[in-house]
Amino acid sequence: MIFAASTVLSLKRKTTTVGNINGNVPILPLGLLPTMPSSRATLIEVATLAGTSKTSVSRFFGPERDKLSATLQARIGQAAHTLGYQPNLMARGLKGGGSRLLGMLVADIRNPFSVAIVHGVELSAHAQGYSLIVCNTDNDPELEQRHLASLASYQVEGLIVNAAGQPKQPLQALMGSGVPLVLIDREVGQIGAEVIGLDNALAIEMALDHLVQQGYRSVLYASEPPEQASARQERLLRFQQRVASLGLQSEILTCLDERHAVPVLHAFTSAHRTSPCAVLCANGNATLAMARHFQHLRIAMGPVGLIGIDEMDWCALVPPGITTLAQPTDAIGHAAVACLLNQLSRTHPQHAPELPGQYRHAPSLVPRGSTIVRWPQKPGAGPALE
Repeated sequence: MIFAASTVLSLKRKTTTVGNINGNVPILPLGLLPTMPSSRATLIEVATLAGTSKTSVSRFFGPERDKLSATLQARIGQAAHTLGYQPNLMARGLKGGGSRLLGMLVADIRNPFSVAIVHGVELSAHAQGYSLIVCNTDNDPELEQRHLASLASYQVEGLIVNAAGQPKQPLQALMGSGVPLVLIDREVGQIGAEVIGLDNALAIEMALDHLVQQGYRSVLYASEPPEQASARQERLLRFQQRVASLGLQSEILTCLDERHAVPVLHAFTSAHRTSPCAVLCANGNATLAMARHFQHLRIAMGPVGLIGIDEMDWCALVPPGITTLAQPTDAIGHAAVACLLNQLSRTHPQHAPELPGQYRHAPSLVPRGSTIVRWPQKPGAGPALE
């Protein structure tokens, strides 16, 4: 289990922040940090030093802070600063006060898409006064089940899931207990949760339209096994529909390991030595695999086009640069958090009004050298460099 950098829990005996979990008190400069006592300060000690009640201190660190006078808020804040006090969010959640924690489950934390989405979610959660607990399932459905149980025990107020398997039953149980749920990128059965992510049909259309504009007329679609993720299924289906409407020749590759993919790529490019062909990669992992296979076969990018969904930093570094469709990961993360908090606002009146958000997001085309060769309309005439 991974705790995001923003998580300020009772797990740390020392801290670099002071203030309530809602983020109303700014982070203090290091030079102004209090000297931490050897044992953890208690809420009663803060109340005693501030000359007030335990209830007032609880309100200060909760959603009812505005019920306290400005003078009392200042006294409590100074006392907490002096003692180095941080509220115990776990205990608060168990008492029904709201943990201010959001949970996030990702299928593969090593995937650049997952890293970028976590970053977007963390930024948005922090802006709304929440901390984030992140669990990596490593594409293991059994580990996914265990992490869901752990997140439930932490009393998270909402859950964002990028599913590895189909954990329908535990997710239904969490939703039944009143925990808001949002899915990222992938659907899970028929559980009725909102899915936030890329507009997969639009991404495929933009990629194919770009290839057609550059003169490519045959496309090899490279993807990880589509059965494992609904987003892959959506992209493959739209690819099949769109190539038919555009009159393009097409092939489909759903096994990316070298022993299988290299012979397929070699046969595809050999069949189109004098005609324009390109490879469309369904995600970042597919782009990386096919870029390696291009290098293995010494295939020049450009004369043979290469375009991938998902932007990775290394795509700009591989000569002549790989064209991508970048996902707006920060916007997707923001939308996921907004969707969770909107669900909370409908059931808990003390929450803020609903936040704007959207479910499907458009990618941005990042053209590079791997598709800048513009082929003439007459087959067999060879590429024209721009």
